[in-house]
Amino acid sequence: MQRPPRDPKTPIMTGDLIARTVSIGVLLALGVFGLFFYERNNGFSIEEARTAAVGVLVIGELFYLFNCRSLSKSMFALGIFSNRWLISGVLTMIGLQMLFTYAPAMNRFFHSAPISLAAWVRIFLIGLSIYSIVEIEKWGRSWFLKRYKNERR
Repeated sequence: MQRPPRDPKTPIMTGDLIARTVSIGVLLALGVFGLFFYERNNGFSIEEARTAAVGVLVIGELFYLFNCRSLSKSMFALGIFSNRWLISGVLTMIGLQMLFTYAPAMNRFFHSAPISLAAWVRIFLIGLSIYSIVEIEKWGRSWFLKRYKNERR
């Protein structure tokens, strides 16, 4: 509400947003397939590998959700807990992910399997990597734009 309205002639999906969407899709795909193949190559069952892959998709998206709160500021600049709806949504998604992973009925229905704490650490590290890459990109874009503005003066 503190910004002026967007020019109605400007497309909703600008070139920058399309590039970000594609890059996040690529990062998520690399994380999902990378962990799936890692799990399979290290003796885990297809069901465990599948569950880990779904975990990367969900946790990677949750990390990206915190990135999306601003196209230029980090979640720390905005305040991690400043949006109660976001936090409640994240907690709900984590709860649903735990059901998907550990409820026997869900395992039968989705052909998934419970995974170890070590698998969750790998999933979390991939999500954190995605978050970090986007934050570095935001910082680099901000640095470049500030430098470019100073050179034009």
